[in-house]
Amino acid sequence: MTPFRAASLAPALPAAAASGAAATLPSPDALRAQIPLSGLAKKTTALARRDITRVLNGQDDRVVVITGPCSVHDPDAALGYAERLSALAAESREQLIVVMRVYVEKPRTRLGWKGLLSDPRLDGSDDLPSGLGLARGLMAQIAGTGLPVACEFLDPLVPHYLADAVAWGAIGARTVQSQVHRQLSSGLGLPVGFKNTTDGGVRDAVDAVVSASHPHVYPGIGGDGRAAVVATEGNPAGHVVLRGGADGPNYGPDAVAAALAELAAAGLPQQLVVDASHGNSNKDHERQPLVVADLARRIAAGERGVAGVMIESFLAAGRQDLELGRTDRLVYGQSVTDACVDWPTTARMVDELAAAVDARRALVTPAH
Repeated sequence: MTPFRAASLAPALPAAAASGAAATLPSPDALRAQIPLSGLAKKTTALARRDITRVLNGQDDRVVVITGPCSVHDPDAALGYAERLSALAAESREQLIVVMRVYVEKPRTRLGWKGLLSDPRLDGSDDLPSGLGLARGLMAQIAGTGLPVACEFLDPLVPHYLADAVAWGAIGARTVQSQVHRQLSSGLGLPVGFKNTTDGGVRDAVDAVVSASHPHVYPGIGGDGRAAVVATEGNPAGHVVLRGGADGPNYGPDAVAAALAELAAAGLPQQLVVDASHGNSNKDHERQPLVVADLARRIAAGERGVAGVMIESFLAAGRQDLELGRTDRLVYGQSVTDACVDWPTTARMVDELAAAVDARRALVTPAH
């Protein structure tokens, strides 16, 4: 297994970007060549994509658990978290498919720090070339240890640089109505979850899944970075993510049943992912364990519509304010965006979900 070591990410940065002198981005082909995926990273990503798709199609009875920081701001802390999560994932591989959130783009309602990709030094310098290299290096290293990577796709150019290292992708509540993101998702060779809108409505997410499942032709870029006509085949692994909304949580059995009915009416598989954070926890990280406990209880009782659970989690609980240029004041392993649960709480929730899958299996395969 490749060791978790953040220092190894720095040499992977494009030389011009590392000096801060670059005003242009490298082509996707150039960055992929400079920061290639190892054989294990490629295998990890391909197998996780396949297995998550099987869960979403009802062919695998495991539960997908997507957990990690709201957004990555410190590669060292992210790798420290990944090392712990990798061990936990191995212990529960028979019941769960554990994927780490490595979110490097942060959508903002108004203004704020936009993520590691946009501002890798947390100083307002907006060094995107370095950010792209750092993000790709981090994802490649985590996937290279055998732990699959998840992220949210925000800017439509970014997947050309990073998507080959990603096992599961998300389209957020603010972009789920975007035709650009639906087209983009239709060409990604990985499962993509579409979140319900911020007001709690699920219809737009269902529409997005339908749209992304079909072929599209649109202007984009090629591997050489030049403008190109992109033609996609459609993505058969799109699905809905329930994250609650302005009207309150939507992880309860009635809300899940209603969302599954909308999926069925659209001719889609009746499987979805529940985000335990955001509106489902009323933006209170301490409520995430309550959401997960309720889902685990229902899974143990036989519920099958919930194919996955998303958790916002980091090494330390809560969140802290980011003062640009003063990273020396930051608490190690604590979020600078949305508040997260801490590692011990995360481990308990993962164990709880694994036990729920075992209990559900016992209902249909009684011990002899």
